[in-house]
Amino acid sequence: MGNRLEGRVAIVTGSGRGIGRGVALQLAEEGASVVVNDLGVAVDGSEPSGGPADDVVKEIRDAGGTAVAAYDSVAEYDSAGKIVQVALDNYGKVDILVHLAGILRDRMVFNMTEHEWDGVLQVHLYGAFNMVRNTVPHMMEQRYGRIVIFSSGSGLGSAGQANYAAAKEGQVGFSRALAGELGSYGITVNAVYPGGNTRMADAIPAGSRERYREMARAEFEAKGLPYVDMPDEASDPLTNAPKAVYLCTEAAGNITGQVIGVSGWPMDLYFARHVVQSINKEGRWTLDELDEVMPLTIGRELPNRAPAEPPRQ
Repeated sequence: MGNRLEGRVAIVTGSGRGIGRGVALQLAEEGASVVVNDLGVAVDGSEPSGGPADDVVKEIRDAGGTAVAAYDSVAEYDSAGKIVQVALDNYGKVDILVHLAGILRDRMVFNMTEHEWDGVLQVHLYGAFNMVRNTVPHMMEQRYGRIVIFSSGSGLGSAGQANYAAAKEGQVGFSRALAGELGSYGITVNAVYPGGNTRMADAIPAGSRERYREMARAEFEAKGLPYVDMPDEASDPLTNAPKAVYLCTEAAGNITGQVIGVSGWPMDLYFARHVVQSINKEGRWTLDELDEVMPLTIGRELPNRAPAEPPRQ
């Protein structure tokens, strides 16, 4: 066991399995006391069970670490407060919040129900707010905190996941706003893009996975870089943990408001949106002018991510 986080108290939502389990284990290995929060639900949020959280707590304790389970949902504000209270009751404070809890209810938007839309945003995006809002007053009082919110590259656009993409990209904006609000209190806030062979990843439609891979390949090639698919061992969910936990340490105190990729072997820094090309004139553009200029400038090499299919016979 290390000691980078000795004396620190961490809450990890969604840590009963997969990537969250790895983060909880790594935090405990570095000396943190960990609140393992997990409803133990299926990928779509059904069939709750406290078993997975209990299993991880036992795993941490058997390795000589300190942990306790919390079974409440992040999706409701008062319920999220109960998770924070578990940390306060058992350890007296909260230093680290890692929000991984999530569900998938994939559907093309023209088939998606309001229930499927609301459910995903409630856990991912509202859950992030609920956990942060219940946690930060304690961090502000002690003038110290580390918040890591697990977003997803799917937020860049993943067909069949409009609800998930909206929630995940919302988490990025939320994290950047928080970084500006909380920095003066010694609290860092970062979003991460994880990856790995998890239950949730397996549930993503094959077509969406392939489109995302093609987007990544095109992005690399546009920069003159080779694109290589990760080997199977790099897709182990545990590869995310050291990089995510690093953001919770003292050494990462200068990193805040960033989006960090933690999938596979690399650790990637994503830049915020910025202007890459512009057209300008003095005065208001007319549609005739845009008809002429756009195909030669901004619209010249924009890829069509979903070209129209020919009519079916």
